[in-house]
Parts: sequence; structure tokens; C-alpha cells
Amino acid sequence: MPVISDYHMHTPLCGHAEGEPFEYVEQAIKTGLAEMGFSDHAPFIKGPLPGVTMTREELPLYIQLIEDVQKRYKDKITVKISLEADFLAGYENKISQMLKEYPFDYVIGSVHFIGEWAFDDPAARVGWDQNDVNRVYREYYRLLRESAYSRLFDIIGHCDLVKKFGHRPTEDLTEEVRKTADVFKKTGMTIEINTSGLRKPVKEMYPSLENLKIYRVAGVPLTFGSDAHLPGDVGKNFDKAIALAKNAGYTEYVTFKNRKIEKIIKL
Repeated sequence: MPVISDYHMHTPLCGHAEGEPFEYVEQAIKTGLAEMGFSDHAPFIKGPLPGVTMTREELPLYIQLIEDVQKRYKDKITVKISLEADFLAGYENKISQMLKEYPFDYVIGSVHFIGEWAFDDPAARVGWDQNDVNRVYREYYRLLRESAYSRLFDIIGHCDLVKKFGHRPTEDLTEEVRKTADVFKKTGMTIEINTSGLRKPVKEMYPSLENLKIYRVAGVPLTFGSDAHLPGDVGKNFDKAIALAKNAGYTEYVTFKNRKIEKIIKL
């Protein structure tokens, strides 16, 4: 398996993941990875979000937990420190201040909210019955572009998460994806193939093959992430992720250090 890096996984501090960091590391080693990155949900900048993100007070503990496994397993695997931070329009300065508190290796930016609606939250699925699907998709891609223009992040997470519950647009939104890909390239964003979609109702990785081809043509770099919330999901379905990347025309992926691309590795 040529992919050596799983850059998207969580810890119990977010309130909806299980297993201690060392269990995720040991699974990564068992899976044959040479590198991994913890990217737990950053403190929600608007205020506490119990069961979804760590608190601001817990951020130093998170850093300590990951530094501990970095040292413990340094001879067996490289462990990177990251966060997955929500993009929230109007809060860019506060998000930036938080991300500057620690020397992260990379930061994943994700869009989980359209306004106050957490569209991917199972508890908020009723919102899909109250909104036009095409409008939701267009707004989602607009927010992805806005998140890239903020230049707060290095990697854009699961960049068609809006399909999570299987809702599909009835309009052709190819141009929306093309515009988004162009913005990602312009702003220096990387995307991930996120295998967690295979474990969700949509039963499809993020992004789709059609979308991934568009990002590849635009020249947007690639990483891989399992979005593991359980140790057993680390590196899961990466064989399928590699196949997806190759089908889209990708021949390489990147790794990060100190918030810059560290290596370009052939698939």
C-alpha cells in the first residue's frame, strides 16, 4: 500500500470519539502506516459545543496527549499534530488567533454549518425537509470557497460532505465544483480523500470521483484521511482511496510539516 499518511482522526476530547490516542497510533502501525496526524475538532469559536468539539480549556491537554504519543512511538511512526476547525464566516480573526497558539503541522478546515444549521448532524436531519436541496448544495460550495479565501487552513476536509445523508441535487452543479477547485488552487489549498463516507448513509467517499477529477485537473494537491472516531477505523479502506485517486488521475499526494507541504510522494 503506497499511502503512508492518515491525516484525519479524532480523540475522546471531542465528545463523540472513543479510544485513547495510543490506540489510534498502534492501529496505524498495525495497518502499515509510516505517518499519521491527529486532527481533533477544534474548540468551537462561538462558544462551547458539548459532544461535538473540545473546549478551549481542553486545547492544552489535547496538545499534551499528542506530544506524549509522538515521543512514545517516535521510533515506529511519525505523528503530526493538527486540528479540524470549523469555518464560520465573521469569526475569521478569532479562529486565526486560536490557530496561532500552537505550532500545528497542518490545519483541516471544514464546513459543517450553513448559518446555524449543522447540516451533517443526524439530530438536525429535519433541516433537509425544510430546505431546497439545490440551494443547500450551492450555499455549501460557496462556503467552501469562502473558507479557502480566508487562508486559515491548509487542507479542506471532506469537500462534498453535503451529500452525507444521500441527498442529491437535481441540477447540474459541475460549474460550482469547478469554481471551487479554481479557488482552492488559487489559495493554495489541499484536499483530502476522506474514507468515512463509506461508513455513512451515502456509502461513498468524499469527494466523489467526478468531483475529484475536477480538483485534479485544477491542480489541487491531495492527502488521505480516515476521519477515524474509533481506533479500528485508522487507515480503513485506504486501498479504495488509492484506487479512487488513481481513477481521477492523481499520481501523487503530499505530507505537511509546520503548515507547509513537506513532501510530494508518488502513488
